[in-house]
Amino acid sequence: MLHAKELYKDDRISQLPDDILVDNILSSFLSVEEAARTSVLSSRWINLWKYTARLKLDGDERLAKLRKQCMSHRKLIESEERKYVRRVNRVLRSHKALALKQFRIRFALIITDHASLTRWLEFAFARRVESLEFDLLDSHYRFPEKLVSASLVDFKSLRSLIFRNVHVSNGPIEFFLRNCPLLEKLIVCYSSELSNLRVCGSSSSSLVLKHLEIVRCNGIKSIVVSAPSLTYFKAATYDRLLLENIPMLVEVDVNRADDDVSLRVLFSALSCCSQLERLRLTLLSEEQNEVLSKLPQLRNLKTLVVTYILQGSESLARLADLISASPCLEEFVLECEWGFFQKKDSQVKDVAINRHHHHLKVVKFCGYRGGHIRDLEFIEYILEHCLVLDKLIIEPSASKNNTIEMEQTAARTNAKHQLESRVPPHVELVIL
Repeated sequence: MLHAKELYKDDRISQLPDDILVDNILSSFLSVEEAARTSVLSSRWINLWKYTARLKLDGDERLAKLRKQCMSHRKLIESEERKYVRRVNRVLRSHKALALKQFRIRFALIITDHASLTRWLEFAFARRVESLEFDLLDSHYRFPEKLVSASLVDFKSLRSLIFRNVHVSNGPIEFFLRNCPLLEKLIVCYSSELSNLRVCGSSSSSLVLKHLEIVRCNGIKSIVVSAPSLTYFKAATYDRLLLENIPMLVEVDVNRADDDVSLRVLFSALSCCSQLERLRLTLLSEEQNEVLSKLPQLRNLKTLVVTYILQGSESLARLADLISASPCLEEFVLECEWGFFQKKDSQVKDVAINRHHHHLKVVKFCGYRGGHIRDLEFIEYILEHCLVLDKLIIEPSASKNNTIEMEQTAARTNAKHQLESRVPPHVELVIL
C-alpha cells in the first residue's frame, strides 16, 4: 500500500494531472485517512483527497474484537462509536466529488445515532453511488423506506448493494431491483424485516443481476428468483424457494434440513439449471434418517461440497444418493461438523448401496473420526464405487481430551494407520 512518505520520494507523481492522482492513486491505493494525510506533501495535495471517488470508512478492528470479548467495556465502546460517527461526518462534509464509485461503512455499531446513518445513505445516493455497502454489526438500524418512496433520487448508477445488519424490508429491496438497471450484486445478511421476497425484474425489463445472497434473515418464508443473468446464488433454509428463468446459474450455496422432502424440493428446483457446476450444501441432521430416495438429477454438476452438521447417530450412506444425483461429478468434499446438541456416538451400520460413479476423481473428507465405524465405511464405499478416483484427501478430527497439538498428531497417525492399507496404489492418499 502506498503511504504519504512513499509518494513524497518520487516527484514525478506530483507532476501527474489531478484526475490521474485522484482516480489511480488516492482512490485505488489509500484509505480516506491516508489520502487526507497526503495534504502535508505540498499545497497541491491539500484538497485532492476530497475528490476521491471511493470512500471506504471502516471502523477500528480493535474495538470490534473488544466488543466480542467483553461487553463490560460499554463506556469505552460507546465513546469509540461516537468518535467514529463524528469522523465520518467530518469526511462527508469535506468531500466534494460529484459521483462515487464506492461508499462503504463497515463498523460494529450498536447505539449509533440512526439519523446520522440515514444522512450517510442520502449522501451516497445523491452522488449516484455505484457500489454501496453498509455493514453494521449488532445494529438495530432499520432502512428508511422514505429514501425510495419519495423517488427523488436517481438510482440508475447502482451496480452493487450490500446490507449486513441493516433491517431492510421487501419493499426497498424490490424497489432497487426494479429501478437499478445496472445492479449486478445484491447481498442482504442479518435482516429481520424480509418475509416473502421476489427477486424479479419489472414487466418491461429483466434483471442483469449476477450475484445474489439472502442469508441469516430469520423472518423470511419464501424467495422467488427470476434472473436470467444470475451466476451465483446463496440462501439459507426457507419454506419455499422457487427458481425460474435462471439459465446462467453456475454456483449455489444453500442450507437445508437433512430430510427426504426438503432435499427433493431443492434438487427439483436446481435440476432445471442447465449450467450449474458447483453446489455447496449445508445439511442440518435430523434425529432419525434413512437412505434417501432417488433424487432429481443435476446433470452438469462438477463439484459438490456438503457441510454435514451431525448429532452423533447419522449414517453417511445417505451421501451416496447426493453423489448419484450428480452423474458428472468430479469432486466431492465432505465437511463433518458437530452440532450444539451432540449425542453420544452410536455405531450406526451403513446400509449397503451398490452404485458406481464414473467421473468422481477427487474426494476430500474433513472431520474424519477414525473411531467411528460410520466414517471408515464411507471411505470404503468411496474406494469401491468411484471407478476413476485419483486422490483421497483426509483432514482428521480428534477427540477433545488432549491438547490441540496432541490431538492433531494422534488423529493423523490414526487415519494413516487405518487407511494406508485400504487405499489402492493408483489412488493418492493425502492426510492433512
